[in-house]
Amino acid sequence: MLRSQTVFIAGSIAISRLQPAVCERIASVVERDMAVVVGDADGADTAIQRVLADHEARSVTVYCSGDEPRNNVGGWPVENIYPDAPPGTRRWFTAKDIAMAEAADYGLMIWDSRSTGTLTNVIELLGQTKTSVVFVNKASEFLTISDLDGLDRLVAVMSISAREKAEQKMRLSERIGALRHRQGALAF
Repeated sequence: MLRSQTVFIAGSIAISRLQPAVCERIASVVERDMAVVVGDADGADTAIQRVLADHEARSVTVYCSGDEPRNNVGGWPVENIYPDAPPGTRRWFTAKDIAMAEAADYGLMIWDSRSTGTLTNVIELLGQTKTSVVFVNKASEFLTISDLDGLDRLVAVMSISAREKAEQKMRLSERIGALRHRQGALAF
């Protein structure tokens, strides 16, 4: 029997309301009976969970760092991640995102063109040769990120200040450079 495809759905913590196009895409995931992995944060994660619950999604797993999820709207099964990092730190919460990227076949991200967490998820998925469909909130459009050209198009929508912040928080250019190097090595 074929395993159901798994989608990692996430987004910027600053986004608390999802646009209709995003809700329709999530509904399509549910209608296709795809498995979903989603985080437990406020903002987009909780909004995503609400849409999943509204559509009576059954195949959902909520990932959380530590013992208890901050949000689990549908009372779905929980995957607890116990990072080797101090609770509440960036590394503490990033560990669950990495686990979701590993569990998923695809990503569906909702991005405010600033969030380094969401951008990190896209890069993590791309590093695992997995495609992400990213809804860019300020442009109200979906971008498919399946290669470095797609990632370049995504990063191009960032403001200068958002790009500078991403350099400070996640060493964006260095991470993209490492992906380029790795993908270049795979081409031979």
